[in-house]
Amino acid sequence: MTLLDDVKYKLARLNVLEKIIVVNVLVFVIGLLLRPYLIWFELPSNFSKFIERPWAIISYAFLHYDFIHMLFNMLWLYFIARMFLNLFSPKMAVNIYFLGAMSGGMLFMLGYGLLPGFFGSNSTLVGASAAIRALLIFICAYLPNQEVRFFTFNIKLWYIGLAIVILDVFGLFGLNAGGNLAHLGGAILGYFYAKELIKGNDIGRGFESMVSFIKSIKPSKKGPLKTVHKNKSKVGGYNKADFNEFNNQKKIDVILDKISKSGYDSLTSEEKEFLFRAGK
Repeated sequence: MTLLDDVKYKLARLNVLEKIIVVNVLVFVIGLLLRPYLIWFELPSNFSKFIERPWAIISYAFLHYDFIHMLFNMLWLYFIARMFLNLFSPKMAVNIYFLGAMSGGMLFMLGYGLLPGFFGSNSTLVGASAAIRALLIFICAYLPNQEVRFFTFNIKLWYIGLAIVILDVFGLFGLNAGGNLAHLGGAILGYFYAKELIKGNDIGRGFESMVSFIKSIKPSKKGPLKTVHKNKSKVGGYNKADFNEFNNQKKIDVILDKISKSGYDSLTSEEKEFLFRAGK
């Protein structure tokens, strides 16, 4: 098994929010080398500039130029992921994360457009805080009376959510007014998403459908008379030679991972046989 295969295997076992953490860290490292070029991925406060780079409404949420900013955001996201994904689906996590980023970005531009005297002008937005706020406030609004341990005492989630929102409101009068405005945009999205979900309405379905549609658009590489031969000699996505080098526990993990992604029926007869033998 090569180092690349081992890295791919470990990445495949990360949950969706942990994968987002990896992307944020990689972009941070790239930013150390290519900082001047990343300006095209920052979200401008000026709407006319935003029209020139509409992708920035999402890309800004993966940019961090300050290590401490990135570190604390990723720590928040890691701990939120552990709670969120025990209760809700990975797809919903992605919906809230990206919609939170978009909501925060839109409120940021709206605030600068309507109140330039208060917020100033010609600013840009970076960081995942709005997206993370959306996830956090969603949990606090969906499970307001759920208690979590805080040092030596328990505290209800809605207290935590309220305290964070109040801090962001006060932050509007500080040096990072635009950032706190984006935080509030993410918080509003998270709160609204939770309240609608309680009523039975998943407002992220439209975004999810759009993402699925984009994924389905793949250029065909097949000619009109081309025949494709599928290699069925793989076990759990690995070549037999590589798979046979794993110890028994890792072989089981590989096959169980395949079941979690594609279901038991996706296993080959060889994989089913190995799992049956391991079960004995």
